[in-house]
Amino acid sequence: MEAEQRSILVTGGAGYIGSHTIIELLARWPGEVISLDHFGNSSPAVFDRIERITGKRVRNHAVDLCDRNALDRVLAAEPAIAGVIHFAAYKSVPESVADPHKYYHNNIASLVNILQACTARGIHRFIFSSSCSVYGNIDTLPVGEGTVLGYAESPYAYTKQIGERIVADHVRIDPAMNAISLRYFNPAGAHASGLNGEDPINPPSSLVPVITRTASGRIPQMAVHGTDYATRDGSCIRDYVHVSDIADAHIAALERTFSGVMEDHHEIINLGTGSGVSVLEAIAAFEEVSGVALNYRLGPRRAGDVGAIWSDTSRSRALLGWEAKRDLREMMRSAWAWEQHCLAMPKR
Repeated sequence: MEAEQRSILVTGGAGYIGSHTIIELLARWPGEVISLDHFGNSSPAVFDRIERITGKRVRNHAVDLCDRNALDRVLAAEPAIAGVIHFAAYKSVPESVADPHKYYHNNIASLVNILQACTARGIHRFIFSSSCSVYGNIDTLPVGEGTVLGYAESPYAYTKQIGERIVADHVRIDPAMNAISLRYFNPAGAHASGLNGEDPINPPSSLVPVITRTASGRIPQMAVHGTDYATRDGSCIRDYVHVSDIADAHIAALERTFSGVMEDHHEIINLGTGSGVSVLEAIAAFEEVSGVALNYRLGPRRAGDVGAIWSDTSRSRALLGWEAKRDLREMMRSAWAWEQHCLAMPKR
């Protein structure tokens, strides 16, 4: 198939990482980019923002991936699709603890459907959105792809462990498939323009949008969940990586699936910076960049959280030629610009 025919389907294209990946694909991928998103935790307005940034309008199919018949109709209508980047999933750790069945049904059924549909349509390039949460609480840091997975601390994390196994088993029975599971550490920040960022319909649970919404007054006060972890200041430590760097990695991974150089038909690759930042350090970095003092309180641990985790980045450099370029200050600067843009937008 010629490069210009390699249309790419992005599931969850209206979501946080999905929309930023679409922006980068539109700038660099030679084929068409198509979205599938039923707006369970996002808004159709994201495609207006993408068009404003790129000058291109993305076609979206408002379909629930748990509906296999509807998915089949989409793929029949888009015969040029040659690869899929699968983001569509619920991702809130606390919500998954409170409502595990919602996560098991949605995240697993949708993955099984899209994989089976891909094989049925002869689509053999697949990128799976996984997570560093698959590692659980790990004593040895940084964590590499060969690290034995620990107990999944939340149902969300368990769906990602199961998801990777599903992808591996699917590739075993469809040897024409090339798949890469990307284990994200903690995506943060927004597009450099300040015109697109994390904007969930449901209350955010990720740290950076909670910080920016607290700074703007949309959240009256934020909580630091746990100050008694075995870390340098007692708060959780995470490896924060800019969302646009994550988007760049997806293009590198997609190119690898088409390249013929994959070591295995299913590869697993971490996406992180290789260093950890605590919650209190992230708050301090935001306050320095923005000049805004945050209203926060110190609270108890949150169910499902791990104490500390950051990535070994050697495999992403070796296999993808990728490493994170944007630092914590840029994450905070861009996220704050996005929050100010949100405040100026009409209320939906």
